[in-house]
Amino acid sequence: MAKLRPHLPLNALRAFESSARHLNFTRAGLELSVTQAAVSQQVRA
Repeated sequence: MAKLRPHLPLNALRAFESSARHLNFTRAGLELSVTQAAVSQQVRA
């Protein structure tokens, strides 16, 4: 069973939602004004 974090950062949730909608970390990053690497890291966290 996966460990649940007590508080999910809002930016991580935004990154996940945008990535899922676009199916692309680069496009999500453009929408959120962050790099693709930042989106990837936030989704991984």
